[in-house]
Amino acid sequence: MSLFDVGKNGDIVVHGNLDRDTLSTNFWQRLSSQQQDSLKSAGSCTVDLGDVERVDSAGLAWLINAVRDTNQNGVSMVIQHMPAKLHKLAKISDVDSFLPVK
Repeated sequence: MSLFDVGKNGDIVVHGNLDRDTLSTNFWQRLSSQQQDSLKSAGSCTVDLGDVERVDSAGLAWLINAVRDTNQNGVSMVIQHMPAKLHKLAKISDVDSFLPVK
């Protein structure tokens, strides 16, 4: 199973762990050119973190970079079902205001 699945409507579902063991490349680089084009055409995407089992500071950095990369490519991102641990980590790190959580 891949780290995330991208639906045709721009919905992205993240699975499993967002940690230093699973994250080797950033979000935008993991997308195929077809997926990138699809997100650019849609202009927005929703990232569902409801299936994330474990997260650490590398996962938080990955998510912040995902927001940055989508914005740089003209795509607005909304995050939903953010795990409580990730929310606490973002708040402690004082980066929760950067994350577009719904």
